[in-house]
Amino acid sequence: MNHFVRRNLFAFPCQAIVAGLLVLCAFAAEPAQGASSGAIKRVESGVQITTDTCVLTISPITATAFRIRCAKGPGVESPSLVLLPQTSVPAFKVSHDKTSVVLATSKMKAVFDRSSGALHYTDGSGKTFLSEAPGTRRLEPSTVQGEPTFAVEQAFDSPAGEHLFGSGEFQDGFLDIRDLPRRLTQVNTQIAIPFLLSSNGYGILWHNYGLTDLNPANERAVLTRTSTGNETTANVTTAEGARRVVRREGEFTGGLDVPSSGRYAFMLDVGQKMARRYHVEIDGKVVVDFANFWLPPTTSWFGDLTAGHHSIRVTGAQDDQPVLFFRATADRTVLRSPVADAVDYVVFGGPTADDVIATYRQITGPAPLMPLWAYGYIHCRERFHSSQEILDTAEEFRKRQLPLDLIVQDWQYWGKYGWNAMKWDEQYYPDPAGMIDRLHAMHVKLMVSVWSKIDPATDVGKQFTAKGYYIPGTQWIDFFNPAAAALYWKNFSERMLSLGIDAWWQDATEPENDDLAGRTTFAGPGGKVRDIFPLLVNKTVYEGQRKDAPTKRVFILSRCAFLGQQRYASATWSGDVGNSWETLRRQITAGLGYTASGLPYWTTDAGGFFRPGAGQYTDPEYQERFLRWFQFSTFSPLQRVHGFQTDTEPWRYGDKVEREVRSYLDLRQQLLPYIYSQAAAVSFQGSTLMRPLVMDFAHDDQALTQKYEYMFGPAFLVAPVLEAGAVRWPVYAPATPGGWYNYWTGSRVASGAADVASPLEQIPLLVRAGSIVPIGPVEQYAGEKPSSDLEIRVYPGADGDFTLYEDEGTNYNYEKGMRSTIQFHWDDARRELSVGQRSGEFSGMLQSRQFKIVAVDSSSAHPFEYEGKKVVYVVPR
Repeated sequence: MNHFVRRNLFAFPCQAIVAGLLVLCAFAAEPAQGASSGAIKRVESGVQITTDTCVLTISPITATAFRIRCAKGPGVESPSLVLLPQTSVPAFKVSHDKTSVVLATSKMKAVFDRSSGALHYTDGSGKTFLSEAPGTRRLEPSTVQGEPTFAVEQAFDSPAGEHLFGSGEFQDGFLDIRDLPRRLTQVNTQIAIPFLLSSNGYGILWHNYGLTDLNPANERAVLTRTSTGNETTANVTTAEGARRVVRREGEFTGGLDVPSSGRYAFMLDVGQKMARRYHVEIDGKVVVDFANFWLPPTTSWFGDLTAGHHSIRVTGAQDDQPVLFFRATADRTVLRSPVADAVDYVVFGGPTADDVIATYRQITGPAPLMPLWAYGYIHCRERFHSSQEILDTAEEFRKRQLPLDLIVQDWQYWGKYGWNAMKWDEQYYPDPAGMIDRLHAMHVKLMVSVWSKIDPATDVGKQFTAKGYYIPGTQWIDFFNPAAAALYWKNFSERMLSLGIDAWWQDATEPENDDLAGRTTFAGPGGKVRDIFPLLVNKTVYEGQRKDAPTKRVFILSRCAFLGQQRYASATWSGDVGNSWETLRRQITAGLGYTASGLPYWTTDAGGFFRPGAGQYTDPEYQERFLRWFQFSTFSPLQRVHGFQTDTEPWRYGDKVEREVRSYLDLRQQLLPYIYSQAAAVSFQGSTLMRPLVMDFAHDDQALTQKYEYMFGPAFLVAPVLEAGAVRWPVYAPATPGGWYNYWTGSRVASGAADVASPLEQIPLLVRAGSIVPIGPVEQYAGEKPSSDLEIRVYPGADGDFTLYEDEGTNYNYEKGMRSTIQFHWDDARRELSVGQRSGEFSGMLQSRQFKIVAVDSSSAHPFEYEGKKVVYVVPR
């Protein structure tokens, strides 16, 4: 846990005059003016300003992160479930004059305008980077499930040219979400993270656990069903297992009127917990058309309208009750929550995107290192039906020399014992512990699906029923009750962890499809906490394993997440998505939106979850999509395949698919020294592995519009192919000193628009000049061949640095300092590679090893023995 350094809180004597401003001493109170009807009071944590609306508290958490809270009185606040306990306060000063109240740290200021009541924020040089829109702070009494609450809202100015990212994982296809309406709820394929990252170098964390509307549209067009279509049947997943369902389409019509021509923002709400199709026509023109077996209930877009009346036609499920929300676009960012205790947010001052994310992790918790093998290949399918199937599959991977690190048992292994009984049906899994031992003998790890829903008729469920530990009316465990969470972990530990299982798949942790809405939890009305359930599930499992298996690193794959969940060794995936090209495109924007929200580990079902049935094994069109998706997965934080009612093993698709999959499995293994070193940067520096271009090229306007390109660590620019039949692919290479290299050919690529060769076997992949990339051997599993021999590949054209990180890979000794780093520096003018003295040590560390320096513009390689001492090599052209 990070602790903040305590400094002198009271830097100036009472009523000292500094730069013409009256500086307040501790706990001094003076009347405020204008929008402030009461007192200004310095408190230990910051300053309180009594306004006509509320008591406004400004609290510095770090020198570049301020928490703002507008509440009806300074009453006792419940401890945050998101923010770490603050053990110290950074040094700050409070001053005021007739026009403003200022709280300043060494790097940032919050300025309260006493006339308008609005806040704005400046950096250390005095430049304003964020401003509240005057008159938009709202705190209005309301009710939720019969209990008193507040409806809150805050708007911020968003200047022209700004780009905004984040808010979690969404399926609407947008990466830049400036002014885009979104409803932040937790459902299958959608993850609500109320965090925004700006190209202007700031971030906002909206500190609310319930539904939040981002940039809401208040005008609405209610649509009427005018016809129904033909029935169709589909096999889908539900919280009760796979089901064959009958669906019928419906057509809905209506209209809207706008007073002026211009650009408008739209949000469609289908009126059900989940959608199946978004098809919207305005004046006969299709503006949205996207379908899947499961979709979030809302989707959003922008469009141009002329003044006057417009006809609307929506096609969806016949039971939909669609409403189309709309408004003119605006230069504002608005956050609104219908259930809240206060207007409550944290503003981060950057100045870079990496600084924002690092500070976010500092105050919500660092992301611990996953086991080394988690960064290798994860093989999954829906589903394995017996222990013998699992063992046979693992053996076949080894026989074919296809790298494999982790194999996954999906749901329903509990069989006759009932849903999530935490017991294996011995008819099909006669000896789970023995199966795991045999997997471990093959150096294969096992992940198992464990739900937060338990059938009350099971032995475990009866314990929860007896104690009243279910959320009433559901089979979801009430993790808001610490005693219920403790009982869940007790059974989990005794029945599952004790078998030697290596990793956990916490499925449907939303809980499934926003199921807390209208429920009552131990924490009160579900509406107050409807988005934070996944955080508590992951907390229970992480803290439980750290206690009961303290030497074993935790690895959790969760279908949902919330602010701060990275501290629980939790990764997410994008849920039960389809397999179309458009679906693949939307997974890229979904994943980049998620990592822009501060959580580093994300993946997807490569090839899509819902697949085209038995024909997929021979269909060349699907196989092309699958291979392009698998290439994208190789350059995702986790490399993983999954599929509904599918045997997903690569050899089932024929020699060509197996060959291409093998090449990317091999590449992933070779890149593990690079990936694991970047994972260490995630843990120790608050970095991000899968990086939207705002993180590296915030001042390149063209880069900020690229929603299907991203950086994978500091070296690689990844541009997945997203159309059938492509043999060349347009890539925008952002401006960077020295330009870029084509990874596959080693040829130079200038910054700017590029046309890159993209045969089926190659994902467009550029490497930034100045990069230093360690390349390891091809392994069948992570750690098979200790990295005694590493190629150190240098991409000349600019100076560069790289830190090679290593540790034992499976335990938490690194937290005690048992780890090592080696610093590499490339001096481009001198063509010198400096290999620094090794720092640190750990059990099993290689004392001597072979490094082979390869500059991609040189025809020769330079091997040498490295024994931990600094060496410098000149690399000729």
